[in-house]
Amino acid sequence: MTGARNMTITAGDIAPDFTLLDSDSNEFNLSDLDGSWKVVFFYAKDGSPTCKRGCLSFKEQYELFRSLTPPAEVIGISQDSISDHKEFKEELGLPFPLLSDSDRTVAELFGVANYLGQFPAKSSFVIGPDRQIHYVYDWLFRPRNHVAKILAAMSDVTERGDFK
Repeated sequence: MTGARNMTITAGDIAPDFTLLDSDSNEFNLSDLDGSWKVVFFYAKDGSPTCKRGCLSFKEQYELFRSLTPPAEVIGISQDSISDHKEFKEELGLPFPLLSDSDRTVAELFGVANYLGQFPAKSSFVIGPDRQIHYVYDWLFRPRNHVAKILAAMSDVTERGDFK
């Protein structure tokens, strides 16, 4: 974790429930996935080079997340509009939902920082079936490595027997 982050949610905490609109204007409720593993990742901006690489990393490993027992769902969140998300998702062929958090309400619930008041942090949360957070990773400058780190953390959880 970085020193610039005022983290309010850490491993062991319970992830707050939330409802946001996806790229097709459908309501997405985190609680609808209770009983399943989730990887919720916050990113700064559709189309920015770092965020594009981060989203493509999740896309490249998406089938691996889905092949876990039980499967894990990947969810991307940023401040971008629904229409921006729709265009970005189609451009990259992303298989997972992108949610619009235009006023940063959910980002703030998760303690995701906003550097210098204008640069949203990039953070990922591995959330268990009971909504307990098992792993938090800030990937501000490491978009290529963060998916591997999340998969490694999920592997550690599996080996400990927490992944059920």
